[in-house]
Amino acid sequence: MEHETKSFFAADKRLLFILLCLITLLLLYIKITLIENETAAFEFLQDRPEGMILRAISAVKFLSIPFVYLWKFTVIAFVIWVGCFMFGYRVTYTQCWGVVITAEYIFLVPEILKILWFMTVETDPTYNDISAFYPLSLIHFVDFEALDKRWAYPLRALNVFEIVYWVLLVEGIHHYARKDKKYVWIIVSCSYILIFFLWLIFYSIVYK
Repeated sequence: MEHETKSFFAADKRLLFILLCLITLLLLYIKITLIENETAAFEFLQDRPEGMILRAISAVKFLSIPFVYLWKFTVIAFVIWVGCFMFGYRVTYTQCWGVVITAEYIFLVPEILKILWFMTVETDPTYNDISAFYPLSLIHFVDFEALDKRWAYPLRALNVFEIVYWVLLVEGIHHYARKDKKYVWIIVSCSYILIFFLWLIFYSIVYK
């Protein structure tokens, strides 16, 4: 019990969720206000009807943050919980939910790096530059302008932070199950990682 109390995975889930939403909201505000809204394309469109549409889209992004997170965490936690159940691990759905929330914090790092990059290095980006940029991802190994758009999202999704996310999921499940970690890797691989790659394949097939 002492070990669980000191673990970040055992922190209050509502507090972790609220804090994650607030940090995401702040980073999104900074990115939109100081980077996207400063591009030449936005400045050209801001007094036109298209500019109003862009501002409406931005407002929807802000409002949707908690709902997107709730849906994402619910689905991923369920997938991992089913994996634990199939392998006979006594990990509750609530514990899986907490692990998923905690692991999600790793994806704040690329957002921070993206903001720093466009505020200090590439200070005059286009919308394409902003949408194509994802730190330490496979998309940096291809020519984004010549790339078939169906591959843009999968290549951004395959990045170092996604791998760290897998490690955090394993660490979280291991924290509660206290079993051999190699079997936890099998659980995460057969549940979340498998679904992750199937989703990327499905996205690439149906994208138009």
